[in-house]
Amino acid sequence: MPTLTAVARTPEGFLEHVEDWDRELARELAREAGLPELTDRHWLVVDYMRRTFLEKGDAPTIRTLGKESGVSVKELYQLFPKGPAKLAAKVAGIPKPHGCI
Repeated sequence: MPTLTAVARTPEGFLEHVEDWDRELARELAREAGLPELTDRHWLVVDYMRRTFLEKGDAPTIRTLGKESGVSVKELYQLFPKGPAKLAAKVAGIPKPHGCI
């Protein structure tokens, strides 16, 4: 089981290699980002982000997340404050979505 100190990360804290990710590492990434606990609703989004990236090679946009993940855009902002697509991608261990600052 990798830890944050043992995995390669970008200067913004995203994993360099998606295969390094596991659920415990996701919890560490979330805590580091100010999310003390990942609820079932968080996992719904994280799993959707990861699955979509692995299937399509790109992270979904916030709009797609709100339409297809089962979590509304409003709730996404409650679950992942300060940029849900970017933060959910980081926790999911995938690269920063295109268009995110």
